[in-house]
Amino acid sequence: MKWREIAVTVSSAGEEAVADLFYEIGCPGVTIENPELLKSYIESGQWDYHDFGEVQITGVSVVKGYIAEDQDLEGKLGKLNQGLKELLDKFPDWVLKGKGLTVQEEDWANSWKAYYKPIRIGKRFLIKPSWEVITPEPEDIVLELDPGMAFGTGTHATTSLCLEALEDLVKPGMKVYDLGTGSGILAIAAAKLGASVEAIDIDSVAVKVAQENAKINGVEKNVQVRQGDLASTLSEEGDLVIANIIADVILTLLPDLKGILKADGEFLASGIISHRLKDVEEGMKKHGLEIIEKREDLGWILLRARWQ
Repeated sequence: MKWREIAVTVSSAGEEAVADLFYEIGCPGVTIENPELLKSYIESGQWDYHDFGEVQITGVSVVKGYIAEDQDLEGKLGKLNQGLKELLDKFPDWVLKGKGLTVQEEDWANSWKAYYKPIRIGKRFLIKPSWEVITPEPEDIVLELDPGMAFGTGTHATTSLCLEALEDLVKPGMKVYDLGTGSGILAIAAAKLGASVEAIDIDSVAVKVAQENAKINGVEKNVQVRQGDLASTLSEEGDLVIANIIADVILTLLPDLKGILKADGEFLASGIISHRLKDVEEGMKKHGLEIIEKREDLGWILLRARWQ
């Protein structure tokens, strides 16, 4: 199948908003190329090998979405263009421009590999793509991933914030829910820390990728992955609920938490860009949650909350 790759260059503050537009029109794959994030990993030494040349900080990111060239293409493009116009009207100071080209599925499914290298997150996690050979330290918890078309390599600030929090919070025997699992990276990490995990995603591609990654990492018995509308597919209460998605989706999940989060359980919400923080904080308070910790990296925020 042929796909239309739409690349939108946007001020870094608009990453989430543009990615949200792509998800709204049903894109099965969305990538974000953020030079500031890339440069931070190179300069920190977390990527000890790279061949990107000099990375320039421009204040903008490139958000790419992929749309099948079928009978629905024109309607989806029209909806996307309207959404971009509304964003520019609302935020006239943003850089916002887009372009599109036709690509083959195998091209875009593999295009992100140039930006995916082994990386250490937190105290013990070592994330590596399946094609890289490494020698881990004895204390390392290795997460081997092949994200394909699903979100979640560990390199984005939203995911790394969650991994660091999981390392501090997850204990053996805990019941963990990962809502919007993407590549399954957070579910796999929780399982390797001793939890029993149920991972949910609305996208069938993500479900397949997460299942394969759980098997690669040897935790398929402790990670149950299934397709569904996130919290509505769960019926029992868990010790920890993770939602590394976007602010708007987190807000829609809050009413469902009562049925899936224990009275003494905790909720980790990530994928929140700084200008949406107030909305999520107010939403949590409205639904009876108390924010007990806030973590931030490169303008992205993770909130840790409990029942009041």
